[in-house]
Amino acid sequence: MPETKKPEPRRLNLEIPSSLSATYANFAIITHSPWEIFLDFAQILPNVQKARVQTRIVLTPTNAKMLLKALQENVTRYENQHGEIKMPPRQPSLADQLFSSVRGEDEEESDEDHENGDDDSPDEGDQA
Repeated sequence: MPETKKPEPRRLNLEIPSSLSATYANFAIITHSPWEIFLDFAQILPNVQKARVQTRIVLTPTNAKMLLKALQENVTRYENQHGEIKMPPRQPSLADQLFSSVRGEDEEESDEDHENGDDDSPDEGDQA
């Protein structure tokens, strides 16, 4: 039986125009439909409560999976050269921030808790 040759990977000649500008993003939202995966990139600034999406990338699920694999390979290579990337501690979600002071009836603190010094509410001037 003759050996079947695997097709050689296609080489793509990629041109990056010198006028192409980069967009900085420190925040991404990923959503999907049955046919596409959407990557929305934004920049969050300190003390600004609103972020505007600067760039949207739409991929097929297959291309998204290929991107995931390529990102993982590149992060692994980066960490092999520069050390492990440390993840920041999880920040509370917007819902956590908005509703952290709201308690249900069964979560109400009793006066006894306050008398025993079990008050874990922030003092004036503390930030939650």
